[in-house]
This record gives sequence, structure tokens and C-alpha cells, in this order.
Amino acid sequence: MPVISVPTHDKEKLDRLASHPLQSWSWGEFRKKTGIEVVRLGRYEKDKLVETAQTTIHPLPFTSSTIGYFPKGGIPSNEMLTKLIEVGKQHKCIFIKLEPNIEAGTSQSSILNPQFSILPSPHPLFTKYTFQLDLTKSEEELLKNMHPKTRYNIKIAQKHGVIVKEDNSHKAFEQYLKLTAETTRRQKFFAHTKRYHELMWETLKSAGMAHLLTATYPKGDNIILTAWILFLFNDILYYPYGASSEKFRNTMASNLIMWEAIRFGKKHGAKIFDMWGSLGPDANPKDQWYGFHRFKQGYSPRLVEFAGSFDLVISPHLYQVYNKLHSLRQFLLKIKASL
Repeated sequence: MPVISVPTHDKEKLDRLASHPLQSWSWGEFRKKTGIEVVRLGRYEKDKLVETAQTTIHPLPFTSSTIGYFPKGGIPSNEMLTKLIEVGKQHKCIFIKLEPNIEAGTSQSSILNPQFSILPSPHPLFTKYTFQLDLTKSEEELLKNMHPKTRYNIKIAQKHGVIVKEDNSHKAFEQYLKLTAETTRRQKFFAHTKRYHELMWETLKSAGMAHLLTATYPKGDNIILTAWILFLFNDILYYPYGASSEKFRNTMASNLIMWEAIRFGKKHGAKIFDMWGSLGPDANPKDQWYGFHRFKQGYSPRLVEFAGSFDLVISPHLYQVYNKLHSLRQFLLKIKASL
């Protein structure tokens, strides 16, 4: 069956097939605005779009080579893999990283297609685990299933008068950016640039996908304590971005905004709440993300493990060189962080 570039007039068809926001047409438009090349491939059967693969092309600094990234799609068919290799060669890709939105348990033989050079990736990008909450349950059932401490913290926030609402205004988004900068400084982790967030917000908000929830504290001059960006896409609610203030932490605003996000998803017909990542089943309390993992865990979601990360190798020799240099860079970064 022919695999071609998906034309603009088929963008709604592409979205219906997309299993994740990263495969949506709007996400592709956003990535274009950041300067990344986007390739949208579609396999057609008698003019019907039956398979898609939205891939981004990322230049490697100081080289003429690139890396392709096909996140959160399906398991590519032979026809799609053949086309991906063709596209990879055209763009001088060393490899194309495949991270299917498929749960673990899927036979790896269906991913490690012997007809193609596909290898388990030594350097995954997207988290292998996430938490998902069943939003078809009633509010009463969801509350009952929570950890008692989580349920208690929600009540604490309500007693403090914390107000959670959707606020997609420019003013609220500017506050979200300030809280994001504050959070990254406090917790010492990498975050996307301000411009990245601005382009993401303007593109996905216009598409009706992105929504901003804020938690304000009336007794603290209506200060925004927590701000979250949520995605609603194909009956699933996602929580990709969030930031919070150090002020008035005793109000437990983050617990209430999570609960109101759950209610927001139910109100808008979402069947699942995907919390966009977690640690694994044996989470290490010393891990820097453990606190965030435990916070999500308090709402009693299901821990989901994905099939993993795989590399469709286009240039075997350069692939070996890349992996060696990548490992060296990671080693040097660890040394630097320990100094």
C-alpha cells in the first residue's frame, strides 16, 4: 500500500488515528515553529488513511547528520518502515528512534522486525512508565480509592479556601511561566525554554487541546500557587506540565489541583487520565523524582509500562560512533554534577 506525506486536508483523519498528543497534527505544527522539521507519513488503502507516523528530524551539532524521532505511535508496518528508512536517508539520519505507545507485553518480535535493522535503544527519551487513572469511575469511587493522606490533603486545601479553575488568559499563562522558572531553580531539573512553552501554548490552545488550570489562595492576595497545563486529546486527559510556588505550601494546593484536574477530565468526557510519566514499580526513594512519583501514586492510578525505546538504524557505522560519544557525554555530565 502507498505511503506518502499526509496532505493538510487529511489532518483530521491523522488526528483520529493518533494515539497520543505527540502524534497530533497540532503538535507537529508546534514543532515546526521551533525550527524542527516534521515529516508526516501516511499509509493509504484505497484512499483511506490507515496508518500514520509523524517524525521529527533533529540536527546533530557540528555535523551534517541528524536523528529522527517517532514517539508514541503504533508499531510500524513493513511499508511504513521502508518509507521511514527512505526519509531517514534523505535527511541524513543516523537512526530514527521509535518509542511506540504500546504497553509492555507486546511481543518484542513484532517491534524488532527481522527484516529491518531495529535495535533496543541504549538511550531512551520518553519515560518507560506512566500512571493512568480510570475516569469512568464515579467521583465517590475515585475518592474512596485514594491514599488516606491524599484524601486528607485535598480537604486541607479546601478548608484553606484554595480555588482551582481553568484560566487560559495571557495573565495566567505569564504566571505559569514565572512559576516554571521558579520550580526548575528550586528542584534543579532541566526545563524547556520560555519560547518553547510560548509556542506550545499558542499552538495547542488555538487547537482546543491545551488548557491551563490555576490554584489561587484568596487569603494570600489571590496569589497563584500552582499552575498546570493539561492536554485533552481523543478522550484522554494528559498532565504534561506543571509548576508551583514555595509560598503557602501548607495549603496543599497541588493536591486540590490534581483532584480538580480529574474532575475537569470527567466533565469533558475523558475516559483516562494519563499523568505523563512515573518511576517504575520499584521506585527508589533516593531518586530526585520520587516525591513527584509518590504524589501521583496517592491517587491510586494504574502503573503502565510501555514496550520501550528502539532505534531504526540507517547508518550502522555512525550509529556506533554516536552511542560511544553519547555514553562519554553522559559520564562527563555525571562527574560535573558530583563536583
